[in-house]
Amino acid sequence: MKRNAEIITFGCRLNIYESEILKQGVKDNNIENTSIFNSCAVTSETVRQVKQSIRKRKREFPGDKIIVTGCAAQTEPKTFSEMDEVDLVSGNIEKRNINNLISNEFSKNKINVGNIMDNKQELNGLTDGYDDRSRAFIEIQNGCNHRCTFCIIPYGRGNSSSKSVKDIISEINLMLETGHKEIVLTGVDIASWGHDLEKKSNLGFLISKILIGCPNLKRLKLSSMDIIGFDDQLLDIVSSEKRVLPHLHLSLQAGDNMILKRMKRRHLREDAINLCSKIRGKRKDVAFGADLITGFPTETNQMFLNTLKIVDECNLDCLHVFPFSPRPGTPAAKMPQNKREVSKERARILRNKGEEIKKLHLNNLVGKEVEVFVEKNNSGHTNQFAPVKLEDDFLPGSSVIAKIIKSDNNYVYGKSID
Repeated sequence: MKRNAEIITFGCRLNIYESEILKQGVKDNNIENTSIFNSCAVTSETVRQVKQSIRKRKREFPGDKIIVTGCAAQTEPKTFSEMDEVDLVSGNIEKRNINNLISNEFSKNKINVGNIMDNKQELNGLTDGYDDRSRAFIEIQNGCNHRCTFCIIPYGRGNSSSKSVKDIISEINLMLETGHKEIVLTGVDIASWGHDLEKKSNLGFLISKILIGCPNLKRLKLSSMDIIGFDDQLLDIVSSEKRVLPHLHLSLQAGDNMILKRMKRRHLREDAINLCSKIRGKRKDVAFGADLITGFPTETNQMFLNTLKIVDECNLDCLHVFPFSPRPGTPAAKMPQNKREVSKERARILRNKGEEIKKLHLNNLVGKEVEVFVEKNNSGHTNQFAPVKLEDDFLPGSSVIAKIIKSDNNYVYGKSID
């Protein structure tokens, strides 16, 4: 029986975006009985999950052609080409063109992966909206010029490449016309947007142009940001522009300066604390989240405690915590390692700290009136990204004013007062 091709996505918002482009490609080319895995390489655990999912998929649909693409396919193609279940491994360059992705030209060794560092391909965009019409992710750049010692992603994505202001504004307006109400700017390192353009620019300039060029845009959100990416223009915008949502997620990684140095990060713990304080001083309703790694090589207990303390010092209420995972080929994989159980225990402690602050923030919303962006039926988020359950159902993409009547560890519960 013939079935439409399906895309199975792992990893970041950029992968979600690229999977939407893949969906358009398989639809336009009537590709059938094919499962395309858009993989992630950020941790060894994620790679394991991709392989596990491939095996399960082949058992469920033995007649499907299995194609693996994405960052894990780019960085370790043999891991997948040696799997009996896999028919073809295509890299991140090939992923952007459906005909290259599914090409049988390389079927003898099953690998169709180009040199990502030689990539000069222009970034193509969406020509249709997402199935979920509430929120749309828009790629503004791809790749990364920095070489953090723990990170494999530059070797999966290549160097930073920016989309033009014109193309980004055009794509956002298309998403608004197709019914999306919230736009999230995404990329590998969005703080580097514009640095590679012929006329060098920065993210603050881009957002100012988006706000002018997209007058119907009411909700603009930034994905994870490097601390040093907040230029003066961007600071002014996020501090004062109500269309830019007051939730900022920081690519923090650690709260100890020696670990940050060994990670080859470009900021100090004081930079993060000062940034949060400066923005809060101008915009009282802002909330911050962060990515954090525990158990990085040479991290002592005191160093970990500095990371634990920065959660309070920056008042971070949404933590993405990862136990350190050594990636082959990265400098950190060659450093003296902490035991895995130490990394996992520190991650547990850090997550518990994050849950404590989140619970406090949720409880503080009780009795207040908030704007809720509805994503599905009766659930959504506040502008600060606090999760909300409403008494009644609303259309996805609706903005509802609700009074919060109670909270628990995971949600606040509200009643519409419209």
